Amino acid sequence: MSEIAVDQNVIDYINQSGHDFRIFTSCSGPVMLPVALKSPKSSDITIKIGENTLYISRVQARYIHKVTTDMIYDPNVGLSCNYYPGL
Repeated sequence: MSEIAVDQNVIDYINQSGHDFRIFTSCSGPVMLPVALKSPKSSDITIKIGENTLYISRVQARYIHKVTTDMIYDPNVGLSCNYYPGL
């Protein structure tokens, strides 16, 4: 598995939040949520971001090469597939 890069804007977001995050699979693709809402698994890939940790599900780690801001959960869109016509 190749190394996964993290966009500087995502690094800034994580550092400013002061929380650990996890990227997991949703019906719309990879989504990043705080671990308080989506607990990490022992199989996750971990990336240290300042004082925090970014956990990436092993499933998603196979497909993503860079963590970008479009993976940050948007509460205005939610996680429901109803928001993503055609899926």
